[in-house]
Amino acid sequence: MCTVMKARKNKLILFNKPFQVLCQFSEERPGRSTLADFIDVPGVYPAGRLDYDSEGLLLLTDSGALQHLITDPRRKTEKTYLVQVEGLPGREVLDRLRRGVRLQDGVTLPAKARLVESPDVRPRVPPIRLRKSVPTAWLELTIAEGRNRQVRRMTAAVGHPTLRLIRVRVGRWELGDLKPGEWKEIEVPSPEKSK
Repeated sequence: MCTVMKARKNKLILFNKPFQVLCQFSEERPGRSTLADFIDVPGVYPAGRLDYDSEGLLLLTDSGALQHLITDPRRKTEKTYLVQVEGLPGREVLDRLRRGVRLQDGVTLPAKARLVESPDVRPRVPPIRLRKSVPTAWLELTIAEGRNRQVRRMTAAVGHPTLRLIRVRVGRWELGDLKPGEWKEIEVPSPEKSK
């Protein structure tokens, strides 16, 4: 008798994390939103992090192996961000980002950086602080490491502080048309079976 075993499918949730939501399911200090305010799927946890004041794609999974594949720094999973910055970065600034930027904890890996038109994104609530005398620009920035607040520190180091940060891609997964606070679940093969 031959038995056919089905490959286990893992849950993977793609969530558009709104501004000022913690990347955890509980909070000791009342008044701050958490993932529990949006996602009611038992047994999932974040694969990586996204700062409280950042927005965009956050992945959650029920698989430790998949979480490891997504977050293992040796894999250098690319993450792409739309970044609104103060000022108008020129070619020299973009070249510095592309070469790597010296931060307090060392030089970053080279990034992919380019100026982009203002994206079609929902206004942030609360809105960002704008100064009439200082123009702003949008960058698309792709990095392959995940240091604490790395994108914000990189743009500040080249003289263009970040005003708004939206992650739009992690590895092969994209934010797509998910609105802030929305999520969708997809099934992916078990990493153990896909080697």
